[in-house]
Amino acid sequence: MWKSGLKQLAAAAGLLGLMSAGAVAQDKELIIGMQCDRTGPTQIVGTTLCPAYHDYVALINSKGGVEGWKIKVIEIDHEYKVPPAMEAHERFKKEGAIFHSVYGTPQIAALAKKLEEDKMAATSPGFGSAAAADGKRFPYIFPVAATYWSQATVAVQFAKKQLGGNLKGKKIAYIFFDNPAGKEPIGVLEDLAKAEGFQMRTFGVPSPGIEMGAQILDITGRFKPDFVIAHLFGRAPAVAIKELKGKGFPLSKVVGFVWASSEADILAAGGWNIAEGYHTLQYAGVGRDYQVIRDIEAMYKAQNKEIPKQMIDNSVMYNRGIFQAAIQIEAIRLAVVAKKGEKPTGQDVRDAFERVKNFTLGGLAPPLAITPEDHEGGGWVQVWTVKGGKFVKTTDWQQAYRDVIKKHLADEAKK
Repeated sequence: MWKSGLKQLAAAAGLLGLMSAGAVAQDKELIIGMQCDRTGPTQIVGTTLCPAYHDYVALINSKGGVEGWKIKVIEIDHEYKVPPAMEAHERFKKEGAIFHSVYGTPQIAALAKKLEEDKMAATSPGFGSAAAADGKRFPYIFPVAATYWSQATVAVQFAKKQLGGNLKGKKIAYIFFDNPAGKEPIGVLEDLAKAEGFQMRTFGVPSPGIEMGAQILDITGRFKPDFVIAHLFGRAPAVAIKELKGKGFPLSKVVGFVWASSEADILAAGGWNIAEGYHTLQYAGVGRDYQVIRDIEAMYKAQNKEIPKQMIDNSVMYNRGIFQAAIQIEAIRLAVVAKKGEKPTGQDVRDAFERVKNFTLGGLAPPLAITPEDHEGGGWVQVWTVKGGKFVKTTDWQQAYRDVIKKHLADEAKK
């Protein structure tokens, strides 16, 4: 009886020890709430970007996590709809998330007030309002990648260089998806046209962006520009490439914004030969020649798994998923360090974002410097060009006309 009692006590103590260890393990876990679109209208992005995000988290966890904390990602497919995105935010809060990885312009706009109320930061790389770069007005939103305003400035700078360093008297066509996102850079482009002395005309393409024969004919047959800047997305970029090529316009005189810039766009246009010479803007590096990509490949091989097909076939979107996860986790790391190893809050992570500096991820990311005034991080992009059946880097990280960006941010703040 006495020995039996001792055994029961020992068993109970062991159970308590296991429960305690489990509690500690769970306690050393940081939760990110992640929205995605794997089944909606932008699934061509989500089905590559989101798995890449998870791959980077898995890589970090395989190396011991963030300062000893494991990262847990709760993903919800909102099908690019706003109501599920709002519901996802509430679930993430209940689950104890310290960061919300938002997906989509309508979603970040709808969540802006809630993020501030709940003291939870979110990123909007490559989407959302350009005005969110102003950290004073939007304290909980971090674009962390070049906004449409910044993309417009670099596109003009690139056109200027390609046209011999002088735009005076030149003609630039701006073809855009006719919605708020497509219209957003027009004011910046108009200012640059005045400053540089070029003539600009705009050509809106109605949704879903697959009928633009009239616009392309107007561009190539009537306006006859020296350069074309394209801000299209979805199926539209491929249509524009085919239409311009069909009308004999040199694709070496075309530069596309970041959502007109993936391998999928090139293939949908008819392939690499068709798109030869086409320039694109990128806010993350392209291809597999980065240490972080090699590390993920090694992780898969160590697990006897095949390397993800998306990594090879759609490196533009895959690498953006890596960039997105990496910049978020870097802010979380800085928050943990500042808390001296204690669990950070959503507010701690928000504050840490403003201390991110020169986190380049071995060249895959630009030299971001995020400050309380600049949540964009500088507005850096690279230009890549279709050459010989692949994307080739044409310029290093660059930014342009930052005075014009600051003017527009100041004007927005007055509204």
